Amino acid sequence: MEHPYLFLGKLFELLHLETFAHHYPHVIYSWFVMLFLITCGALAVRRPSLIPTKTQNLFEVIISGIEDFMIEITGEEGRFLFPLIATVFIYIFVCNLLGLIPGFYSPTASINTTLSCALVVVIFTHVVGVYFHGIKYVKHFLGPVWWLSPLIMPIEIIGHLARILSLSIRLFGNIMGEDLVLAILLFLAGAFFAPLPMMFLAIFTSFVQAFIFALLSMMYFAGAMEEAH
Repeated sequence: MEHPYLFLGKLFELLHLETFAHHYPHVIYSWFVMLFLITCGALAVRRPSLIPTKTQNLFEVIISGIEDFMIEITGEEGRFLFPLIATVFIYIFVCNLLGLIPGFYSPTASINTTLSCALVVVIFTHVVGVYFHGIKYVKHFLGPVWWLSPLIMPIEIIGHLARILSLSIRLFGNIMGEDLVLAILLFLAGAFFAPLPMMFLAIFTSFVQAFIFALLSMMYFAGAMEEAH
């Protein structure tokens, strides 16, 4: 999806990086989101206090809420996965929201961004499985009885590969469609504030899409940690 004007793209053009700015806006705005989140995190922990400030309170509520919910899905033994889950959720949520600001671009409106997130989750799912079960992790692909293994194993492999498509295309399609609708409304009736109702709905769907991605990731990790049946 091409935007008529991207602020950071124009900045890169001033640095004589026009080709990069035109072909990889999702990379530029991913860098922007990462820098933004790193800055917010640094400010939140700069002066931690027993009597928390408003910023510290906000971060504690977000982080503890994600952690508590994750523990309900994965159990206590999955607590070590919290940094990855929290990072995925917050990063995707902020990326989704970014496209609602005129002159900015949602990195998740590019299949490259969503595919990279999906690959991290799916590959790490198998890392978790091997970590917990060793070579016995292969039993997850063989089915409940040995004589069904030649049939079950291809199905399981296809199912795990389909997770990559499910995670990436769902997020990409929803965010790209959302940004496209907003751009059309802004172009046709921006002076009459027609995009405003859609923008409020887009904030909610941005959260929902980030939540679904994180929830599915938790479920994949929890499944990898379980014993094969």
